[in-house]
Amino acid sequence: MTVNDPAILAEVEAAFAAYEKALTSNDVATLGALFWDSAHTIRYGIAENLYGYGEIAAFRSARSPVGLERKLDRTVITTYGSDLATANTLFRRESAPGKVGRQSQTWMRFPDGWKVVSAHVSLIAE
Repeated sequence: MTVNDPAILAEVEAAFAAYEKALTSNDVATLGALFWDSAHTIRYGIAENLYGYGEIAAFRSARSPVGLERKLDRTVITTYGSDLATANTLFRRESAPGKVGRQSQTWMRFPDGWKVVSAHVSLIAE
């Protein structure tokens, strides 16, 4: 197994960048397209535990579009072979001074592209 094949890494970095742009602009359609549409998909958020694509999509549709801007730090993307990757990053928001957010995602390649199959977001004191 090859770890961080440059071509595969570039694909996941592009998917991660598309996710970040969609997240901060509240592009719900793109966010939905970047998550695996499955009952197996899980997202643990700062204040919610979401099981299955349906719960994740409902959360995204109801979420306020205010204050989503953030600054990323120490982003690490690692690919394992050609079909699996992890993305981990820290983030900070002006709306949460003194706090640092942590985000981890597991990405899998499907016939229609890279999708998040598991995600976790948490916020802690700086």
